[in-house]
Amino acid sequence: MKKLQSLRDHLLKAIPELAQNPDRILVFADNGNVRSTLANGLSFEYVYTASLVLVDFAGDLAAVSIPVLDWVRIHQPELRANLDKANEAIKFEAEIKTNDKVDLGIELALTERVIVKRDGGNLSIDYPAEPTYEKAAASTLVTLIDNATGQTLASWQSRDPEEQYFL
Repeated sequence: MKKLQSLRDHLLKAIPELAQNPDRILVFADNGNVRSTLANGLSFEYVYTASLVLVDFAGDLAAVSIPVLDWVRIHQPELRANLDKANEAIKFEAEIKTNDKVDLGIELALTERVIVKRDGGNLSIDYPAEPTYEKAAASTLVTLIDNATGQTLASWQSRDPEEQYFL
């Protein structure tokens, strides 16, 4: 699973305390499923809970939360874009220890698509990137055309993008 390693690497680069002691971050895939249908092909999706344990962490929780949110923005964006998922997307638990240290557990629901392609008797796999959200384009005239008839179905002036983003 590529996302678990990517998340671990991201946190090791972002948090100096972990970079100095990489053995203090433990990463697991819990409650995993392989989701597949009888569609023509062997492509599937891993569905699992990523569980991270930071042992004897002495930093601020925000020093972990913000890099996790930034990683999610690229690698699992619907956890932030979908309000139903955002409410439960990233969970944590902390065991307060002595000397201002905690054992910090973080859980987030991840999916990972695996595209399987057949070339004769060979199969190859690919792990595609997550779809990205596009910023709104500058105001322009937009025309919706029916390709079959060439008829204009609608036409309007799009709005200028706003500086702020709301969900």
